[in-house]
Amino acid sequence: MSPELHSLITSLSMALYVAAAIAYWQQPGKPTISKLAALIALCLHAVAVHEDMIRDGVVYFAFAASLSLFMWQCALLTWLFSLARPLGHLGVVIYPLAGLAAALTWLPASPPTSSFTGGLPLGMHVLLSILAYGLLTIAALQAFGLLLQDRGLRQHQSPPWIKPLPPLETMEQMLFQLMALGLFTLSLSLLSGLLFVDDLFAQHLVHKTILSSLAWLVFATLLWGRWQFGWRGRKAINWTLGGYASLLLAYFGSKWVLEAMLGTPWG
Repeated sequence: MSPELHSLITSLSMALYVAAAIAYWQQPGKPTISKLAALIALCLHAVAVHEDMIRDGVVYFAFAASLSLFMWQCALLTWLFSLARPLGHLGVVIYPLAGLAAALTWLPASPPTSSFTGGLPLGMHVLLSILAYGLLTIAALQAFGLLLQDRGLRQHQSPPWIKPLPPLETMEQMLFQLMALGLFTLSLSLLSGLLFVDDLFAQHLVHKTILSSLAWLVFATLLWGRWQFGWRGRKAINWTLGGYASLLLAYFGSKWVLEAMLGTPWG
C-alpha cells in the first residue's frame, strides 16, 4: 500500500470515529448513525493497523502501532458491547482516542525493536493479554463515568456530560460485569504467560508480570469485596482506577521505557 493511500485510510477512520462520537452525544437515544460510522471507522482502522504492524509476514510491535492496535480493539469491544448493552456512551471517549492513536503512526519513529515470531501458544498469550487490557480499559472508563455521575448527584448538578449516561445503578452493574470478564481474561493471560514464555528475565518481562499480577490482585479483591460486603460507589471506582493504573504501567509504561528510552527489545 502506498503512503498516500495509507494516510487517506487513516484520515477517513479518524473522521468517522469523531463523527460517531458526536452523533451519539447529540442523540444518545438513537445510536444507529453512531454505530454505522463507528463500524466503517473500525474497518478502515483495521486496514491501517495491518499495514503498520505486518511486514513480510512478520508482526512488528513498534510503540505507536501497538497503541493503535490496542485502541482499535477497545473501540471494537465498545461497538460490540453496545449492540446488546447500553454502553454507547463509552464511544464518546473511546472512538476519538482510537482515531488519535491511529494518527500517532504518522509521527517519525525509530524502527520497531521487537517482533513476534512465536508459535500458536505464545500467540494465544499475546491475544489474551491484549483482550484483557481492552476489557479492563473499558471497565476503567466506565468507572470514570460513574465517578462523574456520582459527583454530579452529590453536588445536585446535571452537567451536559452526564445526560447521555444510563442510570447510576445500571452503570455500576455494567462496571462489575466488565471487570469480571476482564479479570477472567487477565487470569488466562497470566497463566498462559507462565506456561508458554520461556525466559521472563531474558525478555525483560518480569516487571510486566509483577505489575499485571498486582492489577489482578486489586481487581480480584474488589470483586470479592462486592460479593462478600456489597462494595460499591467510590470504593469500587477507586479500586478499579487503581488496578487499571497498574495494568497500564505493566504494558505501555514498561514498553515506552524499554523501547523509547533504553532502546531495548520488548519480548
